[in-house]
Amino acid sequence: MKPGQRWISKTEPELGLGKVIQVEDRHVSILFPASEVIRKYSISSAPIHRARFAIGDLIKDRDGRQFIVRDVKEEDDLFVYYGKRESLNETEISDIISLNTPEERLFAGQADQNQNYKLRLKANLMNHFYRGSNVRGFTGGRVQLLPHQFFIANEVSNQQLPRVLLSDETGLGKTIEACLMLHRLIISGRVGRALILLPESLVHQWFVELLRRFSLVFKIYDKERWNAIETSSPGSNPFLEDQLIICNVDFALSDPQITRRVVSAPWDLLIIDEAHHFHEKTSAYTLFKMLAEKIKRLLLLTATPEQLGFRSHFARLRLLDPDRYYNFVTFQKETENYYYTSEVLDKILNNRPLDHREKKMISDMMVEDLGPYGEDFNKIKLNNHKAGKEIIDRIID
Repeated sequence: MKPGQRWISKTEPELGLGKVIQVEDRHVSILFPASEVIRKYSISSAPIHRARFAIGDLIKDRDGRQFIVRDVKEEDDLFVYYGKRESLNETEISDIISLNTPEERLFAGQADQNQNYKLRLKANLMNHFYRGSNVRGFTGGRVQLLPHQFFIANEVSNQQLPRVLLSDETGLGKTIEACLMLHRLIISGRVGRALILLPESLVHQWFVELLRRFSLVFKIYDKERWNAIETSSPGSNPFLEDQLIICNVDFALSDPQITRRVVSAPWDLLIIDEAHHFHEKTSAYTLFKMLAEKIKRLLLLTATPEQLGFRSHFARLRLLDPDRYYNFVTFQKETENYYYTSEVLDKILNNRPLDHREKKMISDMMVEDLGPYGEDFNKIKLNNHKAGKEIIDRIID
C-alpha cells in the first residue's frame, strides 16, 4: 500500500472511493472524502479492495470531466488512466463512486470468496425450507405435543381467513390451541395486529401463557395504561400504540370513547374467550358484533356453547358467519338432522346394522358421490371397516 492509492470498502461501499493517507507497520488509514470519514484498518485483514478501472470503463475527475479508459499503466505504484487525448492519475479520480449493482461490483473486481458464497447460499436454502415447512409456527413453543391440539390448530391456521368456534371440554386445552394458532399466524406473517378480549379473571392467565410458552409479549390495556397513553399522546387512539393487545371486556365497555376507539382500530385477528358469558342482549355482544363485521379472522372459545340456551349459541355462530347462520328456525331443523345423522354414522363406525330408512338417508346424501359403490350401496357389508370409514369421511366432507 502507498499513500494516494484508491481503495473501496467491501463492507461500506456507500462511503465512496477512499484514498490511502497513512501506512504504518500493521495499520493503514484511508480517507473517504465523499463521506468525510477516516477508517483505520489492520493491513492483514482489512475489508477493502483496490480500485482499478479497466479499459472501456467511463471515469471522471473531481471537476466532473469524464472519458473512456483506453489504456492503464502503473507508475510509482499508482495507476494512470489514458483516454483518447487525456490522462488521469488515480489520485485525481472523483471520490464519488457507485458499486450498487452486481455487474458494477463484478467488473470492479469486488467479489467475495467462494466459501462465503456457499455459506450464504446454504443459509438462504435453509430459510426457504423453513418458510415452506408444514410445522412453521408450531415449533419453539413450550407445550406438550398433544395430537388433538395440533390437529385443530393445523386445520384452523391453514385457512386463509379462519373464523371458528373452539368448544372443547374444560381441560382439553382450548387456550393452548388458540395460542398455537395465533403464534403460527404471526410467524407466517398473516397476522400483525391481534386483539384478545377476556373476562377480567383471565387477563393475566392469558398474558403469562403467551409470554412463558410462546414468547409473545402482549400489552394489557386497563385504565392505568389508557390514561398514560392519553397523557403522552392526547387525541390519539391508544389502541394504535401496540400491535398485540389483551383487554378486559368490561374495560372496553366502561366508556363510549374507549369502545369507539377499539372498534375503529385496524385488527388482523380477534380472540374472545368464555364467549358463552355474553348473550346477544348484552352490550358486550354488540361490541363483538361490530368487531366481527370488521375483523376478518375470528376465534371464539367456550367449553359450554349451549349453556345459555340454543338461541344464544346460534347468536355466537352468527358472529362467525351471518350469511350461513341467517335464520334460527332453519338452524334448528339442520341441527336436528345432524343429531340423526350422527346416530347413523355411529352405527356404521361400530359395525351395527342399518335399517332401510337409514341406508336411504345416506344414499340421498351421497347421491352424487357414491364413489366405488355406485348403485350397489345397499349391498355394502357393514363389517367392512374400510368401507364404513370411507362413507363417514365422504359424508363429513
